[in-house]
Amino acid sequence: MAVDPWADKLDAYLDGELAPSDAVAMAGHLRVCPDCTAAALQHAQLKLVVRTSGKRYEPDSQLRNKIAKIIRGKTQSSSGWRHFGWQWRFAALAALIVLVAGAVINSRLLSERAVRRQVYSELADLHVATLASSTPVDVLSSDRHTVKPWFQGKIPFTFNLPELQGTEFTLLGGRVTYLRQTPGAQLIFRTRQHDISAFIFPEASGAAAGLPSETGSQLSFDVETWEQNGLRYFLIGDVNHNDIRALSKLLRDAG
Repeated sequence: MAVDPWADKLDAYLDGELAPSDAVAMAGHLRVCPDCTAAALQHAQLKLVVRTSGKRYEPDSQLRNKIAKIIRGKTQSSSGWRHFGWQWRFAALAALIVLVAGAVINSRLLSERAVRRQVYSELADLHVATLASSTPVDVLSSDRHTVKPWFQGKIPFTFNLPELQGTEFTLLGGRVTYLRQTPGAQLIFRTRQHDISAFIFPEASGAAAGLPSETGSQLSFDVETWEQNGLRYFLIGDVNHNDIRALSKLLRDAG
C-alpha cells in the first residue's frame, strides 16, 4: 500500500472530494484491488463510527446567541429609548421581529441542509463499505421471492421487489442495515458490472423524514430518493442518471 498511488486518494474518494472522472476510476480500481477495497472498508467503517458517536449539528445554539446579542444591545441602549416617540419604538420592534424571524428561517435551512448532507454521507459510507466487504449481502439470491421473505421479522416493515427478467438489472441479494439507528433494508442490484445500493427505511421513523424527492449527484455518486407507501427509498451508485431512473421506475411500479 505504501507505493500504491491509489492509496492516497481513498480518503478523498470516501469524502466525495475527487473529480467525477477520478471517482469513477477509483470505483473501478476498488473492484479489482483487494488491498484497496480492504483499506476502503476500514476507512468507511471508521468514518461511520466517528459520525454516529459525534454530536449532531444544532443550529438552535446560533439562534440563541443572536437573540442574546440583540437583548444585550437593547439593554445597553435602553436609557436612550425614553427620548423616542412610540412610532420609533414600534419601528424598532418591527425590525427586531424581522431579524429574529430571519434568523429562525436561516437556522431551519441550515438544519435541513446539515441533515440532508449527513444522510447522504452515511448512505455513501454504507454503500462503499458493503461493496468492499467480502460478504456484501446476508441473503445471496437473484430471486425476489427468496430475498423479500428473508427480511420478515428482521425489519419493522415489508416492501415489494420488481420482476427484473428482460431488464438490464440483476438482484444480487440484500442485508439489514441502519441509518441513524433506524433498521432498514439494503438491496444490491447490478447492471453492466456496476452495483447500485437500494436502501429502504420507514418514513415515519425520522431517519430521513422530510427529505425532498430528488435525483442528482451526491459525494461522487448518482442518487435518487422518494417516499412511497410510508417508506423512504434511496438509490446510490457509480452509474449514470439513466440507470438510476430506470431502476427507480421498476421499484416504484413494484411498490
